[in-house]
Amino acid sequence: MPARDFYHDAIKTALIKEGWVITHDPLFLKYGSTEMYVDLGAESVFAAEKGTQKIAVEIKSFIGKSELADFQQALGQYLLYRGILEEVESDRILYLAIRDRVYLDVFESAVGRLISEKHHLKLIVFDWQEEEIVLWKE
Repeated sequence: MPARDFYHDAIKTALIKEGWVITHDPLFLKYGSTEMYVDLGAESVFAAEKGTQKIAVEIKSFIGKSELADFQQALGQYLLYRGILEEVESDRILYLAIRDRVYLDVFESAVGRLISEKHHLKLIVFDWQEEEIVLWKE
């Protein structure tokens, strides 16, 4: 099992506050002989649609020595997991969960906006102290 991210409990609590049910902690993926784990799997039932939305959430703290290196690692992991999910659980949407400060400093920078748009990154931006989601970015 992989080590939990520093903000794991904060985003988990934030999702629960918004009505999501945590179904996997972590979400196990296997493709061929390769095994991997996305931090969380969750689902929400929408009464109006009488359907279920499933998500996978990869949490990134960006507490390394370089925000650019953290961004490169997060992007690589996100693209890897998204590709695998498209094959093994195509009804589950992948999100990258990041703190609000990281969103402003990294993802709202020129490079961050460019790469996020080119790769259609889906983000959950959260306030870790309040344990609340402040933005869903599609």
